[in-house]
Amino acid sequence: MAKHNDFGRHSEIMAQNYLMSIGYKILETNWRSGHKEIDIIAKDENIIVFVEVKSRTNDIFAKPEDAVNFKKIKNIVRAANTYLISHNIENDSRFDIITLLLMPSGEYKIEHIKDAFIAPLGI
Repeated sequence: MAKHNDFGRHSEIMAQNYLMSIGYKILETNWRSGHKEIDIIAKDENIIVFVEVKSRTNDIFAKPEDAVNFKKIKNIVRAANTYLISHNIENDSRFDIITLLLMPSGEYKIEHIKDAFIAPLGI
């Protein structure tokens, strides 16, 4: 596996551990609908949370969350709709982003952006 894949997988595990530490229940990881993927599907009380994880070794050129562009949002929303329908879930849901930034010290700075985006109309 390439180094960047290891870094991304490690970041997703850290994000899962973070969510569990604040009381979320992890329902799915790397859930796929065709070519679309949701990194983490969790439950925060009665809310289904679809989480996109973005990690970077630095933020010189852009913040990690800047990589969640309109196309990515459309794909996440479409996959989330498929998940909710296929699992017959009627709970409220939201879309969060968790960013992990590797600091010069070797530690990670984790940021949890709740309600990071809403589903665009017409999707």
